[in-house]
Amino acid sequence: MTWLNEPLATIAYCWRIERRDGVAIGLTAHDRDLEVDGFHYRAAPGMTPSAIRRGAGLDADSMDVTGALTGAAISEADLLAGRWDGARIMLFAVDWTAPGEVVALGSGTIGAVETRDGTLTAELRGAAAGLDAPVVEMTSPECRAELGDKRCRVAMAGRRRFALVIAADGAVLTLDGEEPVAGGWAGGRLRWIGGANSGLSDVIAASAGDVVTLCRAPRFDAVGALAEVSEGCDKSIATCAGRFGNAANFRGEPYLPGIDLLTRYPGG
Repeated sequence: MTWLNEPLATIAYCWRIERRDGVAIGLTAHDRDLEVDGFHYRAAPGMTPSAIRRGAGLDADSMDVTGALTGAAISEADLLAGRWDGARIMLFAVDWTAPGEVVALGSGTIGAVETRDGTLTAELRGAAAGLDAPVVEMTSPECRAELGDKRCRVAMAGRRRFALVIAADGAVLTLDGEEPVAGGWAGGRLRWIGGANSGLSDVIAASAGDVVTLCRAPRFDAVGALAEVSEGCDKSIATCAGRFGNAANFRGEPYLPGIDLLTRYPGG
């Protein structure tokens, strides 16, 4: 790559950002749009990276990207709504006079995001950041699996259904259908299919008949929108065995004595 050794540098930074829902955009710190490997990178001269730390140790590599929020690319409303949470970022440098060869500078996912006075600061967490996670699970009386995942193994076919939001009052939504059993949707998820919230999902805190209460109010207007509602589980051994017949795959220790065993009254 001889262009890195030229007396006059023609280096431009580029970011490729891929959301979890499949939407991908390209940004470049150059003052003109660039096309690299058939992908269009929109000029965003205000986007500047901090110092990039890369090492051979086990410390997590990280960097910050700061720039002005632009409604056409990454809007503040979408950021606060969580559309960009966990998005994958690839950062590289190119020769803007002939954007062919690239120099990879880092990759990772979006971590903490801060907005202030129209300026965005996003943390890029490298792959080594996964080393911060616990190596083994801690014991718990409740199940540590998620309903329907590969450890739980409960078939979710028939446990999801589509519903229209008839009314909304904060985090309380009224749907056009009722839950299969009392409290059946509590602990499940509501995934927005249509409307302004499309692509987002929320955790259901409680349910009763055709009314669900989310853990947080919808980010945008929800009335009339189509959503997919999934059954939930309170993660107890009684529900696992009685409602799902799945006690063999229960991922918890319901009968393991806790630390309260030391404080119990003798003979209690």
